[in-house]
Amino acid sequence: MALRILTHAEQVAAHLRVELLRGRWTGQLPGAERLGAELDVNHTTISAALRLLEKEGLLVFRGVGRRRQILLPESIAPPSMRVMILLYEKSDGKYDYMVDLMHRLSDAGHVAAFASKSLLDLKMDTERIKRLVRKTDADAWIIFAGSQELLQWFAEQPKPAFALAGRRRSVRIAGSGPDKVSAERAAVQRLIELGHKRMVMLAREERRKPVPGLMERTFLDELETQGIETGSYNLPDWEDSPAGLYRCLNSLFEHTPPTAMIIDDVPLFLAVERHLARLGFLAPQHVSLICLDPSPAFTWYTPSVAHINWDSRPLVRRIVRWAQNVARGKDDYLQGSTKATFVEGGTIGPAAE
Repeated sequence: MALRILTHAEQVAAHLRVELLRGRWTGQLPGAERLGAELDVNHTTISAALRLLEKEGLLVFRGVGRRRQILLPESIAPPSMRVMILLYEKSDGKYDYMVDLMHRLSDAGHVAAFASKSLLDLKMDTERIKRLVRKTDADAWIIFAGSQELLQWFAEQPKPAFALAGRRRSVRIAGSGPDKVSAERAAVQRLIELGHKRMVMLAREERRKPVPGLMERTFLDELETQGIETGSYNLPDWEDSPAGLYRCLNSLFEHTPPTAMIIDDVPLFLAVERHLARLGFLAPQHVSLICLDPSPAFTWYTPSVAHINWDSRPLVRRIVRWAQNVARGKDDYLQGSTKATFVEGGTIGPAAE
């Protein structure tokens, strides 16, 4: 058999093929200019090599000026990625489903870690968050409870990103989270059955601005549907800090105390409950309290906490499946949700006089 001499482009393609299959790069290949400089070959040679790999199906051309997508065969195990999780606040890392997610990503062959600072550590400042992301070594990102502005920025970056809850619905980004809308409506309807008319929702700033998010709109819309006129009283503006929260609560309960409060998340719920107790308002005797999230800590409460519950297992499986897809170079922008239910606990009761 005659000996076949490989062209320069074929030699470069053979080298890149080996590096691709062993997982040196994930998601997207570096640009032709960078590869050419690394391999010390001219632009014509590197471009020809990349076209050969495109014909093989290992690379997908995505347009002039854009990096080529890596597409590994199904028979090849996806390469390991360093997946960075950007928490809303540090305590979120203690949730059971976060621990489960870390283990499952590790079992899938990836290295998962929490970013050095949370969104609250960075004061939800988008520019500070961008600086943290740029200096962090990561192949992919998971953003917990991100604002629409922040998620839009992640969606425009070359590295794949997943929105865990947050204001993701109008952004082209993979994501999932609990669908709490029906459960929240059920909670509001139950409060109205119990005679409540002065209801307040306490939500974080990024949930209220620039316009109220889905859960906040659902709350206000349901009140209007039930014939209760709404305004700033029902969704108060407050400085997102402990001091700002306490000032808001002091003001609310000084003049026209709400008979029921729906509270955005577990840390906020715990802070509200404790401060109201200091003011002499207990649940459910003086005010009914509902948390929009579950917590293992609630199992120790007497009376039990009224809250919205949801199964985290489908969510964890979806994130791991996304990580496997993007590690193989597949585009994955699918958004989904997991069903949530209202759990009527002992922190709600008839409206106080």
